[in-house]
Amino acid sequence: MSYLQALPGRAVDWWLSVADYIPDMLHSCLVVVEITLVVILLSWICGLAAALGKMSPLAVLRWPSQFYIWFIRGTPTLIQIFIVYFGIPQFGVRMSPFVAGSLALGIGSGAYVAEIIRSGLLAIPKGQMESTTAIGMSRRQSLQHIILPQVVRIIVPALTNEAVSTLKNTSLLSVITIIELTLQSQIIISATFRPFDFYIIAAFMYLFMTTALMAAAGWFERHLALRY
Repeated sequence: MSYLQALPGRAVDWWLSVADYIPDMLHSCLVVVEITLVVILLSWICGLAAALGKMSPLAVLRWPSQFYIWFIRGTPTLIQIFIVYFGIPQFGVRMSPFVAGSLALGIGSGAYVAEIIRSGLLAIPKGQMESTTAIGMSRRQSLQHIILPQVVRIIVPALTNEAVSTLKNTSLLSVITIIELTLQSQIIISATFRPFDFYIIAAFMYLFMTTALMAAAGWFERHLALRY
């Protein structure tokens, strides 16, 4: 029997040998999704506040925002995680690994989201606000119906890229004992001594999640294009 003829049987044997570990890996995928959603929400809050602060004419708002964006973009994400998880407890603030990890990634991603939002706001000509005011629209109506829809359409692709990066960065949280997909894979590998098999499975699980995220963002982008 040739190798090609025996291939289906080998594939079945391989699947049977890894199938017992798949439920644990799928459960860790849910942890990844949960952390990603929390981090995305937190990053949008931090990013919007930092973007508005950096564009503010008030120095007391502008300078802290500029420092925040400069510091986060200039330091490694792993160091930021260590500062939050190992450093902050020295001041008496105790956090679970999940809270510390989500907070570190959310604050870190917020700096990049701030620049995305700021670039979207700067892309809208100032004359549009003046024009809507001239035809009798209030400031709220101008923002709701004219300005913000344009800003959202501009920043959605960049926000999608940042969200995908956030999802992949959750693998860094394995260093603070959060059992997400990467750490779960390492635990299984330590028991089976099969790093190639389970790292490949983990890679495809990450790929599936990032593809689903990009597909959802693409649907939202098309929905916006049809609506406005």
